[in-house]
Amino acid sequence: MPFQRFVETGRVAYVSNGPYQGKLVSIVDIIDQNRVLIDGPAAKIPRQQMRLSDLHLTKFRLKYPFTASTRVVRKAWEAAKLDEQWQNTMWARKVDAKAKRLQLSDFDRFKLRKARSIRNHLRTNAYFRLKKGLKKEKSASASKDSKKPAKKATKK
Repeated sequence: MPFQRFVETGRVAYVSNGPYQGKLVSIVDIIDQNRVLIDGPAAKIPRQQMRLSDLHLTKFRLKYPFTASTRVVRKAWEAAKLDEQWQNTMWARKVDAKAKRLQLSDFDRFKLRKARSIRNHLRTNAYFRLKKGLKKEKSASASKDSKKPAKKATKK
């Protein structure tokens, strides 16, 4: 099956555009092929319609009845501990890291660049030390093989 995430009742989505950008919502109903009815009780987003192009579907899905009320959606959200699950995903970590990078000052960016340079220098030195050690081992094993007398093939 090529697709893993479907637009369906209970699917949790990440808002990518608009006033609620960066928040999680749950799809309550499908209006048409371009719009859905969403509700975001944890992020205090009121029930409203939203374009599918403004949403990114996540792997999470809540179980509640078709067109459930906000109270039912909130209870399902809290029972699934969705906020904790979201914080454990790589997606959420990347969003947090991006927000941190945006808050850096010029001096912080400079310090980060110098720290990366030092790290890369140490990494490169360690790599070449290991590579040199392997070359020595190979040459030592090759010299042992050359010391053994080779058998000569004789013609009869």
